[in-house]
Amino acid sequence: MMRINYDLHDLQAFVAVAERASFRQAADDLFLSQSALSRRIDKLEEGLGVKLFERTTRRVQLTNVGQTFLVNVRTALDGLEDAVLGVADLAAHRTGTVTLACVPSAVWHFLPAVLKDFSERFPRIRVRVHDESAQDVLNLVLAGEADFGINFTGAADPEIVFEPIYVESYVLAMRHDHPLADRESLSWKDTVGERYISVAKSSGNRSVIDAALAGVEKHPVILCEVNHVSGVLALVEAGMGVAAVPGLSVLPGRPDTIVGVPLVNPAIHRTLGLISKRNHTMAPAARTLFGMLQDALVKVQEDPAAGAPAAGALF
Repeated sequence: MMRINYDLHDLQAFVAVAERASFRQAADDLFLSQSALSRRIDKLEEGLGVKLFERTTRRVQLTNVGQTFLVNVRTALDGLEDAVLGVADLAAHRTGTVTLACVPSAVWHFLPAVLKDFSERFPRIRVRVHDESAQDVLNLVLAGEADFGINFTGAADPEIVFEPIYVESYVLAMRHDHPLADRESLSWKDTVGERYISVAKSSGNRSVIDAALAGVEKHPVILCEVNHVSGVLALVEAGMGVAAVPGLSVLPGRPDTIVGVPLVNPAIHRTLGLISKRNHTMAPAARTLFGMLQDALVKVQEDPAAGAPAAGALF
């Protein structure tokens, strides 16, 4: 393989002479002496082992090889310029894509206002959101398919940096006309006779509940299972039963027919956090969105109701 012993300045000098067909004019354009410019062209021709110009006292003309080389050099320099400008655009948040993975409750409660603010500030940055189960969110971040995630699992994974932001308690979701709806809190023992609707055992929420209730003598009987909290709440709203769900699921913004009463003895909590892959450097736009979400989650921790969106469906 031929060793490349010339640099970018040599290529720029070659293009300048080719375009001007004059060493004097090219030297003026490049703020060089004619002798310095000649040395650069000589160095380039020597390195390539070919003659690029035919030179006489009156004119400078490209050889056939020089004409072909000029086309290739222009393409290479244009590509290099595009690459440099592209990096500058990314650094200045003018272009790019941020990919975020998150559990569905985050889509409902935290993302809309933050993404609206982000898109107004950086209108040419695309944001791709994967709203998935907790395990899928973790896998997307580990695989590098998401810049970062919002999740309640991952703290124990050595490859993950877990930044706890928000602690939420589990509540018993029920219709507002349920006999227990006016209670300030409920022990699990109080709810043993209720018809329970639950997410499937593969769900992270179910794992949290099952682990917390492992030492409890009497367990609620689950009569119906669905895959997502949104489905659970739809059945609760229809009057089919009650459900233990994260508190964010029934903050203001859910239909008025559903209320949530804190569950105690034992009280169950889960910690929501921002997760990122350890030793992974985020692009500038991703870091900015990450920081905006940090601020938003802290505000919701201080005042949960402040983070609740207007009425609508839970994704």
